[in-house]
Amino acid sequence: MDQPSGRSFMQVLCEKYSPENFPYRRGPGVGVHVPATPQGSPMKDRLNLPSVLVLNSCGITCAGDEREIAAFCAHVSELDLSDNKLEDWHEVSKIVSNVPQLEFLNLSSNPLSLSVLERTCAGSFSGVRKLVLNNSKASWETVHTILQELPELEELFLCLNDYETVSCPSVCCHSLKLLHITDNNLQDWTEIRKLGVMFPSLDTLVLANNHLNAIEEPADSLARLFPNLRSISLHKSGLQSWEDIDKLNSFPKLEEVRLLGIPLLQPYTTEERRKLVVARLPSVSKLNGSVVTDGEREDSERFFIRYYVDVPQEEVPFRYHELITKYGKLEPLAEVDLRPQSSAKVEVHFNDQVEEMSIRLDQTVAELKKQLKTLVQLPTSSMLLYYFDHEAPFGPEEMKYSSRALHSFGIRDGDKIFVESKTK
Repeated sequence: MDQPSGRSFMQVLCEKYSPENFPYRRGPGVGVHVPATPQGSPMKDRLNLPSVLVLNSCGITCAGDEREIAAFCAHVSELDLSDNKLEDWHEVSKIVSNVPQLEFLNLSSNPLSLSVLERTCAGSFSGVRKLVLNNSKASWETVHTILQELPELEELFLCLNDYETVSCPSVCCHSLKLLHITDNNLQDWTEIRKLGVMFPSLDTLVLANNHLNAIEEPADSLARLFPNLRSISLHKSGLQSWEDIDKLNSFPKLEEVRLLGIPLLQPYTTEERRKLVVARLPSVSKLNGSVVTDGEREDSERFFIRYYVDVPQEEVPFRYHELITKYGKLEPLAEVDLRPQSSAKVEVHFNDQVEEMSIRLDQTVAELKKQLKTLVQLPTSSMLLYYFDHEAPFGPEEMKYSSRALHSFGIRDGDKIFVESKTK
C-alpha cells in the first residue's frame, strides 16, 4: 500500500514510463510485459523501461509492490532517486533488493538521516559499485555499515553532508577507488589522513570546497597513507604555504592536481600561479584540468629559477637548487618593450621642399591632412598623400583611405610622406 503522505516508486515509474508518456523502443526487447494479477494491476501491460532510470524530484516516499519492481526492473543498472522524500532505509532496501543488476544508485537529498541503516538492509546494496549520498546527511555509522556490506563499491560521493570530522571503521575498504567529499567542513589534516586509512586503494580524492588549512604529515607517512593516489582536488581549500604544495610530491603515484582558489596563490599573477606550481610538482602531468606538456614544464622550471634568482639564499626553496643542477644559473630575460610606437619623425616632401616633423601615429589620414594643411598651403580636399618606407623595396603607397590609422602603415622614424596636389 502506498503511504498517504507521498508516492510510491512503482506509482512514479508507471506514470513516467507509460506508453502515453514514453515512446516504445524499436527492435529486440520492446517493452517489458507483466501478466495481470487476479486482482488486476494499476499499471499498463507494457512499459518501455531503459536500463538507466531517472526518477529524481518525484516525491517518492516508499517502494510500492515489490513483485512489480522485480518484474519491471530486472535489467536496470542505474537508478537516480535523488531529491525525493525517502526517509526510511527499509523502503530503499525494498526497491534495491528487487533490482539485481543495479550498479549505480543516487540517493542524494533524501532525508535518510532520520532512520538507522541496519546491516540486513544494507546487504541489498551488495552489487552497487557507485553510490551517491550527497546532501543526505548520512552519518559515519551509516557509511560504515554500507562499506561492510558493499564489497564491490568503487565510487562514493559524500558531498554537502556537514562533516567536521571523519570516523574510521574497524575494517578498511579495499575496493574504493574514488571518493568525492566536497563542500564539507574538514579543516584539520588529522581528519583527512583517516581517509587514507579507510581507503588504502584510493585513486582519486576530491576535497574541493573544504577548509583544509595545512597538510600536517611527514613525507614518508604521506606515501604510506595514500600509496595509490593518482588524482587529488584541493580546489578552494585553505592552503597557505608552499610547503603544503611541496608535500604533494610525497604521494608516489600522483599525476593530477587541482589547486584553484587557494589563499596561497591569490597574490600571484595567473602566469606566476601556474608556472610556480608546475615547477614544484615534477611528476604531475595535469594541473587544474590542463595537460602539462614537456615544453611547458621546461618553460616553468626556467621561469622558477629566474623568479628566485635575487631572493636571499635562506629564503630560496629547495626546488631552486634542484633546478640549478638541471639548467645551471640563468640570466634574467631581457626586457623588450612591445608596445606600439606612439609617434614618428618623418620627412614631409612637397614640391621641392622637405620638412622634418613629428606625427602622432594614433591619428587617421584625415587628421594628418589637417596637420599638414598650413605647411603645404593646400585644402585637405586637394591633397594626395603617399607613404614611403625607407627600408622597403617597394615604391610609395598611396594613403587613400581617410579613416585609416597611421600606425597601420607601420610608419617609423626616418620614413617619408609625399604630398601632391590633385589635378582637375
